[in-house]
This record gives sequence, structure tokens and C-alpha cells, in this order.
Amino acid sequence: MRWTPPPASTAIRRASSDGQSPAVWYIAGVSDENRFEEPLERLRVRIAELGQNPESPARDKAIRKLSTRLEKISAEIYANLTPWQKTLVARHPARPFTLDYVRVLLRDFVELHGDRTYADDPAIVAGFGVLGERTVAVVGHQKGRDTKEKIRRNFGMPRPEGYRKALRVMKLAEKFRRPVLTFIDTPGAYPGIESEERGVSEAIAVNLLEMSRLGVPIVATVTGEGGSGGALGIGVTDVILMLEHSVYSVISPEGCAAILWKDQARAREAAEAMRMTAADCKALGVADEVIPEPPGGAHSNPLATIDAVGRALVRHLDRLSSLPTETLLEARYAKFRRLGAWEGTAASR
Repeated sequence: MRWTPPPASTAIRRASSDGQSPAVWYIAGVSDENRFEEPLERLRVRIAELGQNPESPARDKAIRKLSTRLEKISAEIYANLTPWQKTLVARHPARPFTLDYVRVLLRDFVELHGDRTYADDPAIVAGFGVLGERTVAVVGHQKGRDTKEKIRRNFGMPRPEGYRKALRVMKLAEKFRRPVLTFIDTPGAYPGIESEERGVSEAIAVNLLEMSRLGVPIVATVTGEGGSGGALGIGVTDVILMLEHSVYSVISPEGCAAILWKDQARAREAAEAMRMTAADCKALGVADEVIPEPPGGAHSNPLATIDAVGRALVRHLDRLSSLPTETLLEARYAKFRRLGAWEGTAASR
């Protein structure tokens, strides 16, 4: 399926006082904090501009030269990202979201809406589709691309009805013996007054309980931000996959810095201490597998990223689907009991 990038996500725009001479250059989607990406974006735009020129040996040679340079610089930059830079990459607006994975990997997808209690929550996408030859349930966060969609989807921060909708679909999957795939990418559950009034903490807690004993295979993929209980509300699974530049933690670096030091400017320092990167989570036993991203991150080649995730999902579902339900549930329980256990305690053995 053809990948459609978000508007102006990788385009250099030119602003000027007279409408002709370039007075200010900026790169859409690259914030002041994300300047390490700027050389890559400039090269990508230059390659795209050359591609609009008439075909010629000189043009093709220039494109090949710039592409080689882009690949080399991307590899160098992304091999040396700090935890804070990885956090910024995880939040990149051009990374594929849940619906991108659905559109490319699944066929005959049918989205279900509403929690049968209060309302629908567009911050959570849920439904059924076919992955390969296997019908699966899909539940995932959806942040939105443009301003209008971001507001409609509440920037990927679910309210309680989102978690209740997710559980409704997971229980349907259990009833019809279909595995569940979850895609995690949220800064956290929505902390607004109306969310608290409708019981967001209870909704997440119920999901933790019900997912721990759901009688079908469940595989989670952290595709961007794995933020706190908002992520864990669809994250109690048999296998947790993480994209190479995704993050997973109990709080954002900014939130951690604000609590510990009363200073959000120390977010970089907090990110270092929190051990929230995919490599850290794998070392700590939180993540079961880290899926490599293309040079330059998932947003530089979304289709390759989605393909890699799809292959990992099929591989894990093939293994999990062969296990008896009792074995599946015992392994899931043991997996989460081991997390955070001190060496030498019963849970760590």
C-alpha cells in the first residue's frame, strides 16, 4: 500500500519579507530541540527537489551522491543518539501511527466504535482485520496528523471510554478465539477533570486485570511513546516489542524533572536516569525484542518500518498460537511478576 506522509513533515519552507529572497529557512517538523535532524532533512529535501527535474545522467548522478551521503550521515547520527534525542525521535510527527500499520499490514479491517457505556474515544483505534491468513483484533493509540485531527484524537491521550472500548474488543477477540495486537504510542492517559470523573484510573486498572487473564495471545508493539498507565492500559501482553527509537516509562522526562527538581529544563538529565530507551527496556526485561529502524528513524522510511513490525508480529503469533491457554496465561503472569523484582527474591527466580 502506498505511504502518504503527513503534510509538510519533511519540507523546507522559505519565508521572506519580499516574497522572493530567502530571509528565513526552517524545516517543518524539526523543533529547536530536534536540530540534530536538520542536516538530514535538508538532504532529503534537496533529493526531492532534484527528483522534480527532467531526467538526465547528471541529475541521476547527483541524486545517487546525495543519497549515499544521506545514508552515511543518518547512520552516524542515529547510532549515537542520547536518551533525550531518542525521546524526541519517538515523538516525531511523521512516524507511522496505528492506522498506518493497519492500512499496510491488514486487509478487510473493520473498526469498532464506542464502549457501550458512555461514548467513543478517537484516541483509541480498535477493530478486526486479517494479518496474513489470520484474523486478529487490533487496539492502538492514534495521535493524529494535522491540528484538526490531533484535537479530535486528543493528541493520543485516551479517556476512560477509550480503555473500555479497547477491553470490549479484546473480550470479543477472546470469545471468538482471535489473537490481539496492540500498538502503543501515547504521552499518557488524559488527566482532565472529566476523565477523572468518569473513572480513568479504574478503567486502566480493569484492563490490567482482564488482559492478564485474557485467554488468547496478545502482542504489544511500542511504536513511539510508551507513557505511563496510558500505555500500560493496553500493554499487559505475552510479548512486548519496541521499535529501536521508541521509549517506555512511567512518566515523561519533563514530568520527572518537574517532580524531582522543579525544573522541566532538566528533562535531558531525567531521560538519562530513567532508562527508558528500547535498549534499556530490553536489558531490564521489560521489552522482549527490539525491532531495528531504518537509518534516520521510522519516519525516514515508514514502509520498511511497518514491514519489519509485521514480520515480527507474524513470527510471535505463530509461536504463541501453538501454546495451550493454560501455558500462555502462566507465562504471561510470570513475565510481569519478574519485572522489578530484586535479585534473590522468589519472583526473580
